[in-house]
Amino acid sequence: MNHLESFVEGKWTRGDKPASLVNPSTEEVVAEAGTHGIDFERALTFARDTGGNALRSMTFAKRGEMLRAMSRAIHTHRDELIGLAIENGGNTRSDAKFDIDGASGTLAAYADLGGELGESDLLIDGDAIQLGRSARLFGQHVHTTRQGVAVHINAFNFPAWGLAEKAAVALLAGMPVVTKPATSTALVSHRMMQLFVNDKVLPEGALSFVCGSAGNMLDFLTGQDVLAFTGGSATGSMLRGGKRVVEDAVRMNVEADSLNAAVLGPDVTEGSDTLNLFVADVARDMTQKTGQKCTAIRRVYVPRDKVDLVVGLLTERLAAVKVGNPANDDITMGPLATAQQLKDVRDGVAKLASCSKVVFGSADTTFDKGFFFAPMLLVNADPKAKDAVHSHEVFGPVATVVAYDGTAKHAAELVSFGCGGLVSSVYSDDKVFVRDCVLRIAPFHGRVTIGSEKIASQAIPPGLVLPQLVHGGPGRAGGGEELGGRRGLHFYMQRTALQGDRALLETITGKR
Repeated sequence: MNHLESFVEGKWTRGDKPASLVNPSTEEVVAEAGTHGIDFERALTFARDTGGNALRSMTFAKRGEMLRAMSRAIHTHRDELIGLAIENGGNTRSDAKFDIDGASGTLAAYADLGGELGESDLLIDGDAIQLGRSARLFGQHVHTTRQGVAVHINAFNFPAWGLAEKAAVALLAGMPVVTKPATSTALVSHRMMQLFVNDKVLPEGALSFVCGSAGNMLDFLTGQDVLAFTGGSATGSMLRGGKRVVEDAVRMNVEADSLNAAVLGPDVTEGSDTLNLFVADVARDMTQKTGQKCTAIRRVYVPRDKVDLVVGLLTERLAAVKVGNPANDDITMGPLATAQQLKDVRDGVAKLASCSKVVFGSADTTFDKGFFFAPMLLVNADPKAKDAVHSHEVFGPVATVVAYDGTAKHAAELVSFGCGGLVSSVYSDDKVFVRDCVLRIAPFHGRVTIGSEKIASQAIPPGLVLPQLVHGGPGRAGGGEELGGRRGLHFYMQRTALQGDRALLETITGKR
């Protein structure tokens, strides 16, 4: 049996009481992982002291070179990692590439940023401010690296990208990381960690890896530490209430549930590039990673007079999806990641059916083994604020077309019923409608994408998270914010106001 070890205190450590990892297409056990017996207090202390000291002694440029080496290690072993993602994650080859290339690409993007920041180890925040009557007394805001450890708890759906996007930002900021992937799909992230260790791309203690339960690890957090979590809102709420988080004001970022929406403008006509872009984005988000993306479109808002048209176009695309074991080349959508995910999707569909009608797909499956669920499309013709479509996210290949009256005000009101999301999209070539709709829904989202005829040929899908733009959202989405280029570094750094003689401040900040 392949036992996945944790990498803590600078060495591989095998924990007891392991849980099984399975192939979601065949339900065969592919590995096991456990952390019972690991001393998490010592692991965090080692990361803070050994890893923290090493990283803080490096400039942004040097840390960027480190991230570049991590990116290259992933890219060099890309095909091997894709195979593991197919085996343990139920990914098609295309979905696996989406995850793995996202990981290497994000590391490379932050490596570039490290080069831009250069031979410095602090960030200047804004211009210096004259505080007195003379030009001698000044104030300056700066960001310096926190002297703790960053604990990252990641979700099952992106074992490569999830690890890399958080680690890239923290490591560039100079903070050591303890990363814990979801146990169920940890095969890919475990192999990535092996590559980093084997290639010696990181200083000792800079990146630790916990494969299995987090146990009592969070009991040993301090006020200099940070905690970043991606997953369900219930777990996020539990972590926020942790004793150390509350009493020591541990800085925390949460990315949770998100009922992302796509709004089709009333001006969009049949056969137009804008409509084709809209339909392609919705269908892709429903089926890519089997709908197991935090950024996937769940609610599809369409003017009432265009509902039949859109349903017809979407069902045509969904009917072409071939579900099965992604180890077979002709398969275009694999299974859900776990048996629990399959149960949750079936239960969620039952909730949606209380206010919506299924127009394509079925909860039944013809597979004897595996966690398969075919794409499903529903229609809600008369939406109300308390409908399940606005309150329950089905984390699978499921979306609901929701009718609206064709005005930006009504569309935005319906979108707001989701109580906060990571990303939503507006598809229209009517500048007045777009502006009105975007400004109304922006306060409820971390990101809004705009699809139109002029950018249809080069549009980036709303489900793609870019390292240059912030990722996160208010309310139900967790209230967090990650990435965003330089902005992401701030989470791992302390903003401090310095005041004193201008010449001394400029010496500290490197301006002279």
